[in-house]
Amino acid sequence: MRMLKKLWRDNKSLVAFLFLMVLFRSAVADWNVVPSGSMLPTIREGDRILVDKMAYDLRVPLTHIAIAHLHDPRRGDIVTIDSSAAHELIVKRLIGLPGDSVALRDNVLYVNGVRAAYQPQKLAPLPGDAVSRGDYLTERFDGVVHSVRLAPDAPSPRDSFGPVVVPQGEYLMLGDNRDDSADSRYFGFFPREELMGRTRRVAYSLDPQHHDKPRFERFGAPLDAAASLAGR
Repeated sequence: MRMLKKLWRDNKSLVAFLFLMVLFRSAVADWNVVPSGSMLPTIREGDRILVDKMAYDLRVPLTHIAIAHLHDPRRGDIVTIDSSAAHELIVKRLIGLPGDSVALRDNVLYVNGVRAAYQPQKLAPLPGDAVSRGDYLTERFDGVVHSVRLAPDAPSPRDSFGPVVVPQGEYLMLGDNRDDSADSRYFGFFPREELMGRTRRVAYSLDPQHHDKPRFERFGAPLDAAASLAGR
């Protein structure tokens, strides 16, 4: 007991710091590792993304219990989802709001009957292109501008669906890597309470194909900047 008291006395500042850090990461802001390419080209494998945990809700720290709804999710948001259907934390883009009608026709998006507009992008080959050729496009719909990746040599078996109407209290999510993403086409709609935060920026990035070499050009990079510039 005397030893425990001494350890606490000598390390209480460190313990308090670690405790506050855990609370901060649980309820305010965090960074998440992205292990897959389902959001290429927007988010790359090895990116650590900054997540605003208070973008939508104020939650009890270390729980999913919402104390207050702060803001409504918006179309085009990149969202972290603690998905009960996927059994893991995933990152996708919010496409359909409650009440929206959404459809895909050969990877062409329709929201409320309006066809998205597409413009080709010229990007250097990215991870995933070695397995199947990637075509990169700027997708525009309802004021949202972002990049998508298509794999013409390996199309998704679910590159067409709907139209479906998004239920109240739920959201339709798609990955930007449309031919290689497990999203609402596989897991269905995502309830509001599973939306854990919003990300708009890379914290830092390590290249898994080159022994986790830092990709300094992606440190602090905004996620949708390339698409916005391409769309001008």
